[in-house]
Parts: sequence; structure tokens; C-alpha cells
Amino acid sequence: MKSRKPSIPYIIWMAVFTMIPMIMVGITAFTGKNGGFSFEAFEKAFFYKEVFLRSLWIALISTAICLLIAYPLAYMLTKMKPSTQNFVNMLLMIPMWMNFLLRIYAWVTILQSNGPLDTILSFFGIHGTYLGNSGAVVLGMVYEYLPFMILPIYTVMSKIDKGLIEAAQDLGSNGFHVFSKVVLPLSIPGVISGITLVFVPSASTFLVAQYLGGTNDIMIGDIIDKVFWTDQSTGSAISLILMVFILVFLVLMNFFGDEEAIA
Repeated sequence: MKSRKPSIPYIIWMAVFTMIPMIMVGITAFTGKNGGFSFEAFEKAFFYKEVFLRSLWIALISTAICLLIAYPLAYMLTKMKPSTQNFVNMLLMIPMWMNFLLRIYAWVTILQSNGPLDTILSFFGIHGTYLGNSGAVVLGMVYEYLPFMILPIYTVMSKIDKGLIEAAQDLGSNGFHVFSKVVLPLSIPGVISGITLVFVPSASTFLVAQYLGGTNDIMIGDIIDKVFWTDQSTGSAISLILMVFILVFLVLMNFFGDEEAIA
């Protein structure tokens, strides 16, 4: 029987930095102004339902765009030479070495009036507002989380047995059928992992909308950040509701992943 002692540090870490904070959030969410049990914070959280739904919608759009970009890119990456694959992977990872806020500031500089993008497009007679709208928020989210979609899909695709592809080709399958019947089904676990890694932080992120969006593009993460300083109970209630939605999403992703594994 294997010893469980090596897992003790991990258990302690999870208990101290994950479970205890979540319990504290739950207790605060159900605590009223008088210190007793109350649902008042959840009633206040209900006023932010439109922001909550908009955040989930923006997160869904960002995740879909990331998938549309990442899947063909990951597929092409597996066709490259190993040295080229390592180089491209390094290029994908380099921006992630920089501070999250610094990368947002970079997009503010690019999208602002008289910025690089506006200057270039003005030569073609194209003028518009590229900052302070939902499009800029989605662009920032896609930029921030695209590597989290590419890498899981690429990792799964690179491990597909080349013998299966060769066998399908030997049986007369063309390129489309090889992709649809072999590559696509076997890459679904990577797709599910990528969707999870992108959607979860996208739904709960903050700062992106503050710097790239307008007054109507505020995200639920920004609301939590703002409300918590003045009303911890309401901020905790919103956080708890968001955690429940994310938990349901993770359960659904695991369910589809298990179904695919069985198939």
C-alpha cells in the first residue's frame, strides 16, 4: 500500500488557502448587519443579476473565440518540426511572463485615440472608437487567456498515436475524414480542458473591463472588488453565487469529458 504522507503538504495547502477562505466567504455571505443569520446579502446581490449575466455572456464569447483561434493553431503546431514547435510554444509563453496588469496597459496604449491602431487605420480613412466598449473587453480577454486554450489542445493532439492516422489513411480515408473521425474525437479532452481554463477565469476576472471597457461593460469581478470594501456580506454573497455557477460548469465539463472517454 502506497504511503499518503507525500500528499500531506498538498492537503494542508488546500485546507489553508482554499477551503478555509471559502468557508469564511460562506459564513460572511449569510451574516446580517446584526451578526445573525440572514439572506439580506443575497437579496442585494440580486440587483447585479444583469451584470452577472453579461459577464457570463462575455466569458462565453471570449471562450468561443479562443477555441476558434486555438484549435486550428494547435493542429498546425503539431504538424511542425519539433524545434519549430518548441519555438512557437516559447512565443506563446513569453507574454505570460509579464504582469497581467502590464499587458492590459499595453492594449490601452494600442487602442486609445491617436494610438498605434488608430494612427494606422486613419491612413485608410477609417476612424472609430476602439477603447471603452465590449469589443475591447473581449479582445483583452482573448489575448490574456488564448494560451490557456492552445496549450491543452496542443498537448493532447501531440500525443495522438500517428499509427491511428496512418491506419485511417490506409483504409482509404481522405484528409477530412481522418480529421473528423480520428483527430477531432481524440482531441476533445484537450478542448474541454481549454474551455474550462478559459471560461472560469474569464467569468470571474476583473480589471480588464475597468481599463478596456466602458461604463456598461463592467464585469461581476469588478462588482465584487468594489462592493466588498463597503459591504463584505453582499460581496461574499455575489462571490458565492459565482462559485456555484462555476462549480456547475466544471461538473458539466467533467461529465462531457467522462462521456467522451467512455465513447
